[in-house]
Amino acid sequence: MDGLGRRLRASLRLKRGSGGPPQDNSREALKEAERPQEHSLPNFAGGQHFFEYLLVVSLKKKRSEDDYEPIITYQFPKRENLLRGQQEEEERLLKAIPLFCFPDGNEWASLTEYPRETFSFVLTNVDGSRKIGYCRRLLPAGPGPRLPQVYCIISCIGCFGLFSKILDEVEKRHQISMAVIYPFMQGLREAAFPAPGKTVTLKSFIPDSGTEFISLTRPLDSHLEHVDFSSLLHCLSFEQILQIFASAVLERKIIFLAEGLSTLSQCIHAAAALLYPFSWAHTYIPVVPESLLATVCCPTPFMVGVQMRFQQEVMDSPMEEVLLVNLCKGTFLMSVGDEKDILPPKLQDDILDSLGQGTDELKTAEQINEHVSGPFVQFFVKTVGHYASYIKREANGQGHFQERSFCKALTSKTKRRFVKKFVKTQLFSLFIQEAEKSKNPPAGYFQQKILEYEEQKKQKKPREKTVK
Repeated sequence: MDGLGRRLRASLRLKRGSGGPPQDNSREALKEAERPQEHSLPNFAGGQHFFEYLLVVSLKKKRSEDDYEPIITYQFPKRENLLRGQQEEEERLLKAIPLFCFPDGNEWASLTEYPRETFSFVLTNVDGSRKIGYCRRLLPAGPGPRLPQVYCIISCIGCFGLFSKILDEVEKRHQISMAVIYPFMQGLREAAFPAPGKTVTLKSFIPDSGTEFISLTRPLDSHLEHVDFSSLLHCLSFEQILQIFASAVLERKIIFLAEGLSTLSQCIHAAAALLYPFSWAHTYIPVVPESLLATVCCPTPFMVGVQMRFQQEVMDSPMEEVLLVNLCKGTFLMSVGDEKDILPPKLQDDILDSLGQGTDELKTAEQINEHVSGPFVQFFVKTVGHYASYIKREANGQGHFQERSFCKALTSKTKRRFVKKFVKTQLFSLFIQEAEKSKNPPAGYFQQKILEYEEQKKQKKPREKTVK
């Protein structure tokens, strides 16, 4: 089991070169673990592209068997003029994708009704770059019983709301003809991906409807453009979300169970987003395919989603320090037991108070996202927001983090106790490594909140002196 676990311990790593045709395409494509890094594009894909591929993945019956296997039946664009190494890597990518489009196994029956599902998966390349698969699973147009198929857009850009709208447009055209999808996707591929807050408008012709103008707007607040907290709030209480956050901060194993692919996908992305400005640096699989269930035996940290039908297999797996979350019932099936004691009590209360205020006034997804994310960002501002003052720089600009002084600077014993554990995580280490390389603090949302907090403290001090 340990050897299998090592082999399948992946967000997904696509290795170059195998020296021969694989006997099992999906398993050959899935190799040893790789930490997810910041989203970046491979060298042969221009940064201006919205996406790398649009794929249609369909179920085809295996020869002399009752089971089905997912295969790619449509691909746009076709890749040409790739170097040999790039071509091999692309082939492995394309062989692995169907497994994630149909993670629920091979047993299917033709259907006349099927509720459409929107979900995503993350693939980690050999160089650490990420590709995200945005999926829409539905029944193809036509009369009578038929099998579902998946429209999958592969992109290196994390912007779930935007790609959900693109899938809406693909689905609308799919009802007419595949031929109508091509010009829309070609126009999208040629369009520049907009900056935060900006809009790109595409012109598209649809038979019997005429020319349409489609506007795609990228959210202004880019650190939340890849997430929707609504599903997480629907499934769990604020207290449970806080305990999941505490487990993730210490890089423990977290498994989400749910029936629907959409729920799993949205909740796991939301849980990972709570860690901003830090990035989950371990195995990360929003929906684990059946053939990769051995992943939950990994000794290393992971954050994964598993469909409820595989609950017993998960429960029977040997695991330590795991938080097993049943999203259908809003319960923890397994836990370490100390989740309520990980974070400083005062800061836990602050988070819960902020989450509980003004929830009735939240209308839009953006308002919900900001309301949920804000208290967790403030938590990091209050615990590690002083990090930049403890990076000592050499004449060449290279920085060296002064860990001991950084921890001692916290006057609160409970904060200091937490931070001494947190600085040992990869979450913090990777963040600090980037900060050491940069001569100036990043001018992002987190830095903005740090400056606001420091200004509030300055204004508070004179008032305290006046009161005395």
